[in-house]
Formats: sequence, structure tokens, C-alpha cells
Amino acid sequence: MADENINEAPIAAEHPQGGDAQETREGRGRGRGRGERGERGGRGRRDDRRGGRNEEEQGEELIEKLVHINRVSKTVKGGKRFGFAALVVVGDGKGRVGFGHAKAREVPEAITKATASAKKKMVRVALKEGRTLHHDGRGHFGAGKVNVRSAPAGTGIIAGGPMRAVFESLGVHDVVTKSVGTSNPYNMIRATFDALVNQTSPKSVAQRRGKKVADLLGRGGATEAEAEAAAEAIVE
Repeated sequence: MADENINEAPIAAEHPQGGDAQETREGRGRGRGRGERGERGGRGRRDDRRGGRNEEEQGEELIEKLVHINRVSKTVKGGKRFGFAALVVVGDGKGRVGFGHAKAREVPEAITKATASAKKKMVRVALKEGRTLHHDGRGHFGAGKVNVRSAPAGTGIIAGGPMRAVFESLGVHDVVTKSVGTSNPYNMIRATFDALVNQTSPKSVAQRRGKKVADLLGRGGATEAEAEAAAEAIVE
């Protein structure tokens, strides 16, 4: 009996250990699988967060204007491949604007790519009272030269073609512009942006020089009280 118990004990002990070991290995395998799924799930959550930010960006109402579209071709072995190039201006109507251009085989795809490029390159422009520019300016790119001037309320947007699209997307209501030189829309758009990025406001100039806005406005012959009132009335 003792010998039988001795011989049976190891056999009985081996099966549970083997079963436990197998279950443990399976459990670990399942654990790894869950871990991998968890990591993938984590990535999915990060993607969800990115998607949330994209939804917020898309939730912002943007003004999109198609300025120019042109058919282009690429010579390859065996013939030519035709496509389309789109130039798009995007703005929020509150002082931010950008432009982008892209090429694709189809028109909708080219417009979509150009719009995405414009959203990535948006710049902020200081506006006076939220309706016009603070001061006159000039911009040039290549053969394109533009002059922009601030205007009183009620003037409207006196600009043509590509420049009008930029100011409408920017949120400017009163401005006078003149384009000299080329009528190429690409050069006109770049020249207009060159003039806009050089716009400054009295507040930024005062901060840069370490002075008060009233001190800068008082140099035009206005009294101290008038300068302070004008400084308080400035809305960027």
C-alpha cells in the first residue's frame, strides 16, 4: 500500500501542476493579448483625442474661398498626365487668414488639399476696431506689388479678384487697395500677405518701446485727455 501511494502521489501531483502550468501559460498568453489590445486601445484613445482636436478645429466656422483653379499637365513616358491646381484662401473673419495651393488629378481633391494647407498656415493680422487696417502698407512678391490703405467706416472693400477674397476671409470691412504689376493670382496673394504680416498696432508698438499707448497717440498734436480717450477706444 505504501508503495502504491508513493507511486501514485507523483502522478497525481504531476497532472494538477501540468494543468496549472498550462492554464497559467494560457492565462499569460491571454494577458499579453489583452495587454496588446490595451496598448492598441490606448493608441485608439490617443487617436480619439486627436480626432477631438480636429473636430474642435473643424467646429470653428471658417470662410473658405476658391481663388483660382488651373489645369496642369505632367509629361511622362507614353504621354501626358493631366491634373488640376487649386488656390484657396481660408479665414475666420476675426483677424486670421491663410492661403494654400495644391495639385491633384481631380478638382475636389485639389481643393481639399489646398484648404488643408491653408488652415496650417494661417496668420493673425492686427485690425483696427475689427473692421479695417491700422495703417497703410505695401507688399511685393516677384512682379506683384500691392498697396493697402485703411479707410473710414462705410467705405467697403475696394479690391479686386484675389485680394478681395483675402480681405473678406480676414474680416476687413473697409479697405482701399491697388495692385500694380502682374495679375498672376499666386503673386498677388503672396504680395498681399507680405503687406498684411507687416501690420502693427499701437498696443504692440507701445509694448515693444516700453511706453504707454496714450504717449504714442499724443504726438500728433492731441491733448493728453484726447490721447487717453483714443487709447481706451482702440479695439484690436
